[in-house]
Amino acid sequence: MRNSILICMKAQNKTLYVLFLSSVAAIGGFLFGYDSAVINGTVSALQQAFKSSAATSGFSVASMLLGCAVGAFFAGNLADRFGRKPVMLLTGVLFIVSAIGSGISTGVPEFIVYRLIGGLAVGAASVLAPTYIAEVAPSGIRGRLASLQQLAIVVGIFSAFLINYAIASIAGGAAHEFLAGFPAWRWMFWCEGVPAIVFVVLVFCIPESPRYLIAAHKEDPARIVLSKIYAEDSVEPLVVEIKNSLRQDRKPRLTDIFSNGRVLPIVWVGIFLSIFQQFVGINVVFYYGAVLWQAAGFSENNALLINVLSGTVNVISTLVAIAFIDKLGRKPLLLLGSIGMSITLCVLTVLFMVSVKHGVIQMTPPSAIAALIAAHLYIFCFGVSWGPTVWVLLGEMFNNRIRGAAISVSASAQWIANFAITMTFPILLTGGLFSAYGLYTLFAVLSIVFVVVFVKETKGKRLEEME
Repeated sequence: MRNSILICMKAQNKTLYVLFLSSVAAIGGFLFGYDSAVINGTVSALQQAFKSSAATSGFSVASMLLGCAVGAFFAGNLADRFGRKPVMLLTGVLFIVSAIGSGISTGVPEFIVYRLIGGLAVGAASVLAPTYIAEVAPSGIRGRLASLQQLAIVVGIFSAFLINYAIASIAGGAAHEFLAGFPAWRWMFWCEGVPAIVFVVLVFCIPESPRYLIAAHKEDPARIVLSKIYAEDSVEPLVVEIKNSLRQDRKPRLTDIFSNGRVLPIVWVGIFLSIFQQFVGINVVFYYGAVLWQAAGFSENNALLINVLSGTVNVISTLVAIAFIDKLGRKPLLLLGSIGMSITLCVLTVLFMVSVKHGVIQMTPPSAIAALIAAHLYIFCFGVSWGPTVWVLLGEMFNNRIRGAAISVSASAQWIANFAITMTFPILLTGGLFSAYGLYTLFAVLSIVFVVVFVKETKGKRLEEME
């Protein structure tokens, strides 16, 4: 009996340790979410402060995404060369610089530079967190732990919406003075500095990824880490399995994703998963939520409050996904989400189309309520499926040899797609919200076909089993 209790306690301690490691890595996801969404409540204030045109303001919003694409592209390769931990530390420092710099900016060029720096950090975090979590998590709970990344992202988005709303409400608007005589929008950016500092401190407290250590021929340190995660009799066989999966006596590199001069098919699946995740239009809600709902007839204050509601739904749906991803599997969740998004986006398209009068959206109260319900059902469908599941799949669908490079390329494609959606929304908006949402509906329908034909289930498989 005593031995059984001791075994259970050891197993519980190992699970808690893995949860701690995954949670620290996921703070990068929180910063990713906050940095992406904080711009939402500042667009009008920035335009006033910098006296910029609508087009310039649009680029100020989207500029971060260019940095994201670059950060995502190089993060995996850097992590394969120098380790996951050093690059996570660098990412945390970049978040701090971006938070402070965005808040002290006095003009558009300076602001764009700091947003690009923030984009580098966000792009890197989008690669590093799922990679690290996948490499330390046992296969039985890997889906739930990897979903912490998406949970952290949506909590970061929600926090940005909530802080934006609170600060703007107290100050009387994002352009009005808040504390110490500085306008509210500056404080919205500065608030990100606190979790960024916490992230840097905690990264010092976690070990390097055991799979990276083995790839770097540091097997003894890898055994120490693995012994804290797995049972003692599982460590040596796992070390051998990881070594066999690496196959060659060199570190992974970007060219590993090519075979006979062509990109590997599995990498293309990762790329298109990333593209579809963005082309269904989810980040239009999170980057332009205030603008979107004001265009639909809501006041600025109500639009910011709706953002908070959207963030809440996003968090709840992600918690649901965490509960079911290791039970239902990745592919069923993606398929259900695609079907749900197709229906809700179609409803939004029709509502926005029939509400246009003389070129302006004029919604009746019932239509406005129906649009709110449909929009938040759409967010829920995304949150239980494509939001967390794509990051889980990217972290686990590639074998050890190509993981870093493949995730980098896939995540970079995601940010390029995000940039395309973000830049085209203001243009599509001139043709009416229905034209934008009609396009997103089309991509949601196409995503159903993609999932059915190309996506393979990875539930319960060890990373060394991935082909």
